[in-house]
Amino acid sequence: MGGADRFDTLGDMYEEMFLLPWRRHLESFSVFAALGTVTGRSVLDIGCGTGLYSRELKRRGAARVVGYDVSGGMLDVARRAERDEPLGIEYTERRDLVEDGAFDACLAVYVLPYAEDYGALLSLCALASRTLRPGGRFVTLPVNPDFHGERTYYERYGLRLVETESRHDASRVTLELCFGRYDERITARYWSRATLERALRETGFASISWPAFRVSGEGTTRHGEDFWRPYLACPHAAIISCTRT
Repeated sequence: MGGADRFDTLGDMYEEMFLLPWRRHLESFSVFAALGTVTGRSVLDIGCGTGLYSRELKRRGAARVVGYDVSGGMLDVARRAERDEPLGIEYTERRDLVEDGAFDACLAVYVLPYAEDYGALLSLCALASRTLRPGGRFVTLPVNPDFHGERTYYERYGLRLVETESRHDASRVTLELCFGRYDERITARYWSRATLERALRETGFASISWPAFRVSGEGTTRHGEDFWRPYLACPHAAIISCTRT
């Protein structure tokens, strides 16, 4: 989401990034714990990118999965994966085709950080809200309002987070993805905890919580507790879970 043309050429990198330990054993493990069971449910994946989470949702038993993104390049990769391994996932770049009140759950991983102002932040939260049935769950990952300010703090996980200006709502943060053959820079936006919660409440959400990240048993076995300790002490992202009123 956000700056669609910037993401059009990054599909291969996003696919490979999902193989990194922190995404496989920490991020996705924690996201699905926050979502709860999806078996038999309809789920909207906002900012679906190449469809990584969309595919996993379907494999976990979701009855219907719709992936929405504004990046045509990312959706090309997602649709190619659907052709190669049909799972019945629908992909669209048209917001008007995402039906109101049609979904039991909504996921938006690293979408809110691309809202450039409060109006855009409200618009993204409102999209999730209008598509959910009452009581539906929304799980989203913004930049952690308390992320570590040292540039190399997250380097062992394949990324760097750099403050390019003083920390305030909508301030720019540079995400440097530095793993394997990649060294890409993406501009994201910082939002405070209070502002994120205000935007969610204003768009019809309640029971707002911030679940902690957890590491899977396999992740601990493969990499050891010391590998994960810095990230768990101060994650670069946060998880927000809330319900549609």
